[in-house]
Amino acid sequence: MRYKLLVLDIDGTVTNSKKEVTEKTKKAIIELQERGIPVAIASGRPPQGVYKVAETLELDRFGSYILPFNGARILNFQTRECVYEKTLPMHLPARLWKDALENGIGIITYEKDEILSGTEPDKYMEIEAKINQLPIVYKKDFGTYVNFPVNKCLMTGAPQDLEALEPVMARKYCHEAQVFRSEPFFLEVTPKNVDKAYCLRHLLEILGIKREEMVCCGDGFNDVSMIQYAGLGVAMANAQERVKEVADYITCYDNDHDGIAEVIEKFF
Repeated sequence: MRYKLLVLDIDGTVTNSKKEVTEKTKKAIIELQERGIPVAIASGRPPQGVYKVAETLELDRFGSYILPFNGARILNFQTRECVYEKTLPMHLPARLWKDALENGIGIITYEKDEILSGTEPDKYMEIEAKINQLPIVYKKDFGTYVNFPVNKCLMTGAPQDLEALEPVMARKYCHEAQVFRSEPFFLEVTPKNVDKAYCLRHLLEILGIKREEMVCCGDGFNDVSMIQYAGLGVAMANAQERVKEVADYITCYDNDHDGIAEVIEKFF
C-alpha cells in the first residue's frame, strides 16, 4: 500500500517527555511533506496549544491541517480557516459544572486564549495550562458565564475517581455528547459522534484521500478511534495498553527515541 497521509497525535507521540519535538523527528516530518505527503495533527488540545508544534513542523508552509479538540474542529493551518466545526449543546456546560461540583472534581473549557475553570484550579488543570501555555481564569459563575458555543469541556481529577465516573457520565449524556478519558486524569466531553476518526472522515474528503491510504499514530485513549479507522493504525511503544491492543503496528521506539521517525522510514 502506498500511504498518502500521516496523522499524528501530539503528547506522547510527536513530542517527547519534555513536550519537545526532537530534531530527528522534525526533520523526518518536514522531509515527508517536501515529498508531497500531507501531515495532519489530531489532538485533544485547543488550537492555541497545537500552533507551536504545527509551526515547528512547518505545517503552514505545506498547507496542512490541524484537528484540535479531538476533532471538533478542522483548521487549514496555512490560512487558519475553519473548514469544519461541531460544538456542545449550549445548556451542557452548566450541567457538567454541577456534576463536577457534586463529584468533587474539576471542570474547564476554553475561551480565546484562556482556560476557563469552573472550580478551584487543581494540579491537573495546571498540567493542561502548561501543555498549552495558556492562563487559567477561575469563573465562580461558570454555569452562567459560559453562554457561548464551546467545542469541549474537560473534567479533571484523580485517575481512580475519573475511571469510576467515566461510565456514569457516558450513560447520562449518551444522547448529547461523547464522554471519554484522554489521560487517566482527564475526562473529555465533546459533541456527540465527534472523535478523531469522525473528523478525519471529513479531512479525507477534503484531501481526496482514501481511508486505506492514511497512517494514524497515537498513544492515548482518545487515539483509539483513529487508529482503528486508519489504513494503518500505529501505537507508540509508550502507548496505553488499550491503544496497543487495537493497533496494526507498535513502534520499536517510544516518543523519547523518535518513534515517529521510525514510522516514516518504515512505511513511507
